[in-house]
Amino acid sequence: MSYEHIAYEATDGVLTITLDRPEQLNAFTGTMLKELIDAFDRADSDDAVRAIIVTGRGRGFCAGADLSGGPDTVNASSRGRTTDIQQNRDGGGQLTLRIFELKKPIIAAINGPAVGVGITMTLAMDVRLASENARMGFVFAKRGIVPEACSSWFLPRIVGISQAMEWVSTGRVFDASEALAGRLVKAVHAPGDLLPAANRLAREIADNTAPVSVALCRQLMWRGLVADHPMEAHMADSRGILLMGQSADVREGVASFIEKRKPVNKNR
Repeated sequence: MSYEHIAYEATDGVLTITLDRPEQLNAFTGTMLKELIDAFDRADSDDAVRAIIVTGRGRGFCAGADLSGGPDTVNASSRGRTTDIQQNRDGGGQLTLRIFELKKPIIAAINGPAVGVGITMTLAMDVRLASENARMGFVFAKRGIVPEACSSWFLPRIVGISQAMEWVSTGRVFDASEALAGRLVKAVHAPGDLLPAANRLAREIADNTAPVSVALCRQLMWRGLVADHPMEAHMADSRGILLMGQSADVREGVASFIEKRKPVNKNR
């Protein structure tokens, strides 16, 4: 699949996906949705990709949904589309559900404005880093709609219900320092340092860890958020240890520790 609204660049185990509509501040479109899902499918099937970075071209990360269609942009009936929820699911939710299922760790490098789906798409990503120029907003109540992209599930789990409700109910656009204080982002960087910081983290993953181990760890962490009892985590951990204990990755990991060297894993 060729891409119009994103760029896909994989280098030495690290894939960078760039939202690529800079003149529109990378506003989200149906084309972008299809291309992102294809890119994640492609990354998951490529053993050479060990970590993923998502960022935006130009001065914006993603300005939210493309509203160039006017007031009826989100009105399915006015556009002749079915109102059957099974046939007309939220595009942002389709995207975050695909990200949730990823086998690879994923880092958001939020380089500028990220509002609406521009910020909610990042909630399913594992680490969010922001530029000092970033501005974020869960602006749905200001537009007369509700949060999308499964953000009512993700956001309270990341920042807590009180902070989530403050941002969602006010629809306020806030800066990177507030995002950091509210634990929405891990760190804030000068604009020129953002991508290097994201790449350092991606490289640390790619160079030092076993890919199957990372894939299993990612799913254990995310799915553990909805476990009813620690016993569920205990049983999942136990299955993983029994499975991975027979692998070449474990033998290499233990040998490298004993020999005081970096592990040499497949598909580095």
